[in-house]
Amino acid sequence: MRPVDYDAEWKFLAGLLPTGWQAQARTTGAIQRERGLSDPAKLLRFLLMHVATGLSLRQTVARAKAQQLANMTDAGLLDRLRRSERWLAWMCEQMFTKSRLSHAARKAARRERPLRAFDATVISEPGATGTDWRVHLSVGLPEMRCDFFALTDAKGGETFKRIPLREGDIVLGDRGYCHREAVARVVRHQADVVVRLNHNNFPMLTKSGKPFRIFAHLRGLSGHRPKAWPVTFCASQKLYPGRFCAVRKTTVAAELAQEKLRRAAKKKGETVSAARLEAAEYVFVFTTLTSEEFSVREILDLYRARWQVELLFKRLKSLLRLGHLPKKTDASSRAWLQAKLLVALLIEELMDQAGFSPWGFELEAVSKFRPGTRSVGA
Repeated sequence: MRPVDYDAEWKFLAGLLPTGWQAQARTTGAIQRERGLSDPAKLLRFLLMHVATGLSLRQTVARAKAQQLANMTDAGLLDRLRRSERWLAWMCEQMFTKSRLSHAARKAARRERPLRAFDATVISEPGATGTDWRVHLSVGLPEMRCDFFALTDAKGGETFKRIPLREGDIVLGDRGYCHREAVARVVRHQADVVVRLNHNNFPMLTKSGKPFRIFAHLRGLSGHRPKAWPVTFCASQKLYPGRFCAVRKTTVAAELAQEKLRRAAKKKGETVSAARLEAAEYVFVFTTLTSEEFSVREILDLYRARWQVELLFKRLKSLLRLGHLPKKTDASSRAWLQAKLLVALLIEELMDQAGFSPWGFELEAVSKFRPGTRSVGA
């Protein structure tokens, strides 16, 4: 087996990065002077060696020195990681925007409405039998910038109450964030929500004040055409207006969702209720955005953008070992998380470029390779 040509592999990987990424290292302050580690490519390889592989600071600097990549102390590497936060965030923004930003998300950006996806991921220490910690994240779209994180114990639930809000924000959340008091807090901050609805813990009212019967309305959907209904909900003895938006899944998608519910219930020795199985036939969300601002199709499009972020978090857990948060300060933790997001985006790009090609790359990208070099995945 031939030895791996790491320089050739790096050139392929660097070809997936957005145009201008090297110049941005200086523009954003990741590189501030010409002495020391002043090559953007070497700096990024150095940072990814630490973040993507799980090496400690000390292990990373030792390996980088052995490879003649850089000669730096572990404290110096940590300082470089902190200073690179804006640079890493810029690369994430460019990569995410290129292929994953929906029409509705672009519309929000044009209207200068910050789009923020909220999620949380659990962390279990070695040997633990359950959740020890939970990392709460707020990621801005399309820039994929981690603008807030918090580390709590296992009892720290998902809620919009935890994350600082700004006027004009559009916040996206899954069922875990579907709580009336938390949604009301978003509205009071003059922001809006698009949240996946939990049908049994978010009671709504019709315009006439009667209980809104979710399943009666869902069963009336025509084919796969999305539909929205005006509703209100009560929090702290005050009514808040919104819209219930829904679409029927395809038969295949519904059956897959129902089977997932059955498997999860079987592991717990439980039986799935008929209501949960029926709810799995649809996707329905609640939003405080008006129909004048975003149509029902655009609302569902916005929620789909949130799902893209969730896929990244899944990769962070399964592939990139986001099993602990090794940094102790806010600045270094944000930069570390930002680098993890960049690695996840690079993995997705590699899958697009090489995952379904027997020769390991897209033919139109062949000009990026030197004759005779191997490509990633070959």
